[in-house]
Amino acid sequence: MRLKLVSLLIILSGLSACSTTEKPIKSSDSVSNTVDTAKNQTLNAQSLYQLALNRQGADKIQLLYSARDAAITQSDWSLLATICNDLELTPQVDQVQNRLYYAYAQKQLGKNSEALSILTSLDDTLREPEHFVWHQYLTAGIYASQNLPKRAVPYFFRASESATKNNIAIAELNHDLWENLKQLSTYALERFNRGTVQQQGWVNLALYYKVYANSEIELEQAINNWRRKYIDHPAHAILPKKTDELIDLTPYNIQRLVFLTPETGANQHFGNALKAGALAALDKAKEIDTLFIDENLTVEEINNKIKDFAPDFIIGPLLKGNIDKLANAHTFINTPTLHLNSIDTDRESSQHYFFALSPEHEVQQALEHFLATGYQKPMLLAPNNANGQRLVEYFQTQWQRYSEIKPQIGFYDNKQDMPNTITNLLEVDTSKERINIIKSLFKKEVESETRSRSDIDVIYILGDTTETRLIKPYLDVNVSTFADKIPLYASSKSHSKQIDKTDKGDLDGLYFTELPWMLPDQVTLKSLRSVYNSLWPDQADISQRLFAMAYDSVLILPQIKQLSAQPGNQYNGISGKLSINDYGYIKRELEWAQYKNRQIKVVELKTAQPIPLFMQSAENINTVN
Repeated sequence: MRLKLVSLLIILSGLSACSTTEKPIKSSDSVSNTVDTAKNQTLNAQSLYQLALNRQGADKIQLLYSARDAAITQSDWSLLATICNDLELTPQVDQVQNRLYYAYAQKQLGKNSEALSILTSLDDTLREPEHFVWHQYLTAGIYASQNLPKRAVPYFFRASESATKNNIAIAELNHDLWENLKQLSTYALERFNRGTVQQQGWVNLALYYKVYANSEIELEQAINNWRRKYIDHPAHAILPKKTDELIDLTPYNIQRLVFLTPETGANQHFGNALKAGALAALDKAKEIDTLFIDENLTVEEINNKIKDFAPDFIIGPLLKGNIDKLANAHTFINTPTLHLNSIDTDRESSQHYFFALSPEHEVQQALEHFLATGYQKPMLLAPNNANGQRLVEYFQTQWQRYSEIKPQIGFYDNKQDMPNTITNLLEVDTSKERINIIKSLFKKEVESETRSRSDIDVIYILGDTTETRLIKPYLDVNVSTFADKIPLYASSKSHSKQIDKTDKGDLDGLYFTELPWMLPDQVTLKSLRSVYNSLWPDQADISQRLFAMAYDSVLILPQIKQLSAQPGNQYNGISGKLSINDYGYIKRELEWAQYKNRQIKVVELKTAQPIPLFMQSAENINTVN
């Protein structure tokens, strides 16, 4: 789970506890009276700060302390940073504590690089236990907020151990440690299963939850054994008080299933594909009584059918409008549900999940591969429409988290506009102008060849299958023969099983992401694919993808609760490797494939969790120091 912002009350009760280490300030009646008067008037942080600016000595310091606490209460992080800067000029102030406050202010302002640099600079000054605990906790929080639990967990361990040893209370510390541990794979947990007894206790508890997630009885036994072995462990505080509360990870007992699909209207063919996928999966699943309902019926009709059938689980609807109308009627509120699309509002229940064939998943996967491979300046080519602009904006926003170099962007309006877009981006037109100038200076024929720009190191195409087949040849002829060949990548939109039957040649060398179901030579899917092709030999690509989506939607249900509780785990489906985030959304990791010698080959490409830009800066500072 992505770490929640440290609560204001925690900061007040925790960091302020460090004030016991501050150098004593001689107080006087006037100082006490001034501070008491300010508090009695319930001045806001800005007013307290302005009042402090007109005072001197101990009077000023006490007012700045009050202003600092008020700024935290009011979430005024800019003012908090300003107050900390003022306090830094005062010798009597505990500067380590003050710098921790300042680091927290920078973190809350989104300036993670500055916050991490401050915390790094304090490494050799942490003499007091309170300082050390909060230093470790804030550092862990920065890493966890970037979804990097492996980096966060060691800091959480140290914070928790020191807090336990020195009886320092931080309300959310052990909860946050546990949430990050749950995100780690079994392999990662095993690597942490060493060190102190307390650390091993945390790791073993997390391993029990993963290993026995599907067995209520074995999990209960493992937890009871853990309780006896680690009697005074801080994790006792996060464990359920009653053993029957451990059933949270027990799989849903699904005997009656409702599947909502569009059975009428313009999207009926989508419903047919979903129904086929569901039925194929139900053949493999245990005996489940299933009712298919047309999601285009009225709310009242759907409610009545669901009420009469009393399902244990609901899959669907597919269309966003139908999800919204049924959500507004609270149709699903008391029933576990897997919607086949995303929503724009908060989910009604933690038992509601969402499965969408989101192209953003593929864009993120490509971006992570580019960064892991060392590509520094990508070029994106996309249609100049709402979808193309949305995906380019998503790529740019994510890329800027990890790199200061801006990607090159090219939008094309239609196929006639493609050549100009490509030649302009690659600066081939400029090269041609230079050639024409040189030729005009000589009477004899001048041998020449255009040169394209050499700083672009990877090209990502976000067009559909027709557009990609038009773009690829333009790129082949416009990249200079003097330059290294630029790797070309695309999304699954570029791939069509139907078109590939007759035409693969123009795409030779292109890498793309795709559902395992849509790729050849998938041994484990051979039998299912054979049956599918015999029943529906000429299905459109979107229908085949929806078939895979429905197939996985049914077969993932026995594991859906565990996947939701353990974001680091994956389900290997025919629509990709599926995991579930904190908000109930299924994320897909697709296969990589390449067109090569008129064939499609599945390939393994390097990928890794990128390091955010602010962390790169901090690591460079550490290296220099």
